[in-house]
Amino acid sequence: MDRIKTYALFAIKASLSLAFLAAGGAKLYGVAMMVGTFDMIGVGQWFRYLTGVIEVGAAILLWVPGLRAIGAGALLVTMIGAIIAHLAILGPSAMPAAVLGLLAGVALYAHRHEIGRPRA
Repeated sequence: MDRIKTYALFAIKASLSLAFLAAGGAKLYGVAMMVGTFDMIGVGQWFRYLTGVIEVGAAILLWVPGLRAIGAGALLVTMIGAIIAHLAILGPSAMPAAVLGLLAGVALYAHRHEIGRPRA
């Protein structure tokens, strides 16, 4: 059973990493759809860059021992913000953000032992 959990967590983290490296990269690169989305949100393009940096950085942190919980937590909080933005401004297409948020929550739970533990 532990082997199944290990492989499942690996698959979840790999999926999260691929999704957020792609999405964060698109935000940082300035893909037209991302620029338009953040124009609709109305807080400025600086927020697109900030979100892209958080997404890419957190995707990398998922693989760094001692920092995996921080990465997963950052992705979870980012997806909560995305769900709110979709429901309040962008329209009811919040399901992808909800699924990614759920997966980030699973990763956070799996690495919860790293929270508050000093790094060696």
